[in-house]
Amino acid sequence: MVEISGVPFGDKTVPVVAGPCSIENKDQFLSIATELKELGIPLLRGGLHKLRTKPGSFQGLGEDGYMLAAEVSKNLNFPLITEVTDPRQIEALSKFVAAFQVGTRNMYNYDLLKELGNTKIPVLLKRAFSATYSELLNAAEYVVSNGNSNVILCERGIRTFVTDTRNTFDINAIPFLKNRSHLPVVADPSHGSGETYLVEPVALAALAAGADGLLIETHNDPKNALSDGQQALTVKQLSSFLEKAQGILSVSGRSLAKL
Repeated sequence: MVEISGVPFGDKTVPVVAGPCSIENKDQFLSIATELKELGIPLLRGGLHKLRTKPGSFQGLGEDGYMLAAEVSKNLNFPLITEVTDPRQIEALSKFVAAFQVGTRNMYNYDLLKELGNTKIPVLLKRAFSATYSELLNAAEYVVSNGNSNVILCERGIRTFVTDTRNTFDINAIPFLKNRSHLPVVADPSHGSGETYLVEPVALAALAAGADGLLIETHNDPKNALSDGQQALTVKQLSSFLEKAQGILSVSGRSLAKL
């Protein structure tokens, strides 16, 4: 079991981590975070550094957003998970984040993983979109062997011959990784599908397969989001999903984690 700000992953309670792909401005982030907190979501996500395929795409606020993110997280008492893309970011981010996310493009960034191993801050490690299970587990070992055992694995979809969706969500990964490792395994149905209408059924399937948590992108205005709006749920849609999720979890004697 791994805890992020007292929220357990790998227990009988299953956390949902929600928030926007990118923190765009204070009003946007505060509005979304406030609604999610009222909904009982235990952990907040929001991107500051975004590695994008196209150079002209929104790359995140970067360091200019640190104070903004820290202020919202502190004022709402809402633990924040954000992506770290470079070892040089670790010291500054560690002052206000509850956990570091390592994105799919950085799973093979072993220098970054080693540096994260020198901290005690939990690391949410996403599977690279072409990685085997063994490669993901070896990447986790880079963090663990350097002293940080607080690692959570994340299945977020892989590249296959199917091009109709953004990625192919690998449901097999959840029970396989839980069988081969003591580390918690969470699912990211947002990146795993790339389409809003697919997020709910994929998320429910992941819970049925034993996922220890979910990452769900949430936005107050998906159509105008600066990144990944096409796969984001509104808070209203998320609220509706949570009711169904509890039904799936009850079959296995589990429940949603609440604040």
